[in-house]
Amino acid sequence: MRAKRFIGNGRSYYHVVSRVVDKRKIFSARDKEVFCRILRNLETFAGVRVVTYCVMSNHFHLLLEIPERETLAPLDEAGLLGVLPLLYDGDTVEGVRQELERARLSEDEGWHAAILARYEYRRGSLSFFLKDLKQRVTAYMNRRLDRSGTLWEGRFKSVLVEGGEQALLTVAAYIDLNPIRAGLVKRPEDYRWCGYAEAVSGSRGSERARSGLGSVLADALQNPYFRDDWAETQARYRVLLYNEGRERSGGPDSATPGRPGFAESEVEAVVKEGGNRSVAEVLRQRVRYFCDGAVLGSTDFVEAVFSREQARRRFGPKRKTGARRMRGADWGSLRVLRDLQKEVIGE
Repeated sequence: MRAKRFIGNGRSYYHVVSRVVDKRKIFSARDKEVFCRILRNLETFAGVRVVTYCVMSNHFHLLLEIPERETLAPLDEAGLLGVLPLLYDGDTVEGVRQELERARLSEDEGWHAAILARYEYRRGSLSFFLKDLKQRVTAYMNRRLDRSGTLWEGRFKSVLVEGGEQALLTVAAYIDLNPIRAGLVKRPEDYRWCGYAEAVSGSRGSERARSGLGSVLADALQNPYFRDDWAETQARYRVLLYNEGRERSGGPDSATPGRPGFAESEVEAVVKEGGNRSVAEVLRQRVRYFCDGAVLGSTDFVEAVFSREQARRRFGPKRKTGARRMRGADWGSLRVLRDLQKEVIGE
């Protein structure tokens, strides 16, 4: 007899794990990319927030925020047709569109409402979200591997997580540190199929990953500013990751087994830097400032160019200064003329 899941009251957090049958390591890099795309598409449809995640070769971890159903705006016709292409092929979407049109033209409100209800009941639900995710990944993998049957080892496991600092942030860090514990990478940002790496990548999907981590820090630390301040979020979360991910020595005389992780010197360096990444680390990625910053140099240099161009009326009267600080790392005295807001550090 299957044990009943513990369900939270109102908006709740869950740590979810599911493994491939026989623990076979079948997910390639391409498969993980497809998994992440399916995950994000379902997130949009279901109104569920993926706080962070990690996709390994034979299992996945998710930290999910499940909303109160009442807080989700109900689907209307335009909203449904807007999200259906994320989940279904063109023929299916067109079929639903035509059915909605016939119902509308018939002025049968019950029929129209019933069509919307077929999709509405799946939103804001942990069970339906995981059911859809696992079914869609199964269908993809079965096609790719020319196999049939179940892909997953039973139903998914879930743990209801308290929304406070200790529980919530510990689980988030545990998930993002999976590749470190497995010895796959030296730094969490180097494993591209986890929430933290997606957030710091500056890639097209990074805003959603940053939103997830910002939301969890805002709730855990009871500070709403984390929702909108990625610089502060990433610094605080990075310190947490390195503190939680310290390597541990093992041996015959040790009460606990060893595990891969960060050397004590690495942890101390991150803590000393306040969680900010060094310039050397950031330079391994694409830095938009070097292409889109317009002018780069010392404050005096940027201000001199600004003054010259301002005299030529290149800037509006509201702008009084030229030099802007660079985001994403401690760049010292370097400044730019153009204050970039999004995706300053990319892949």
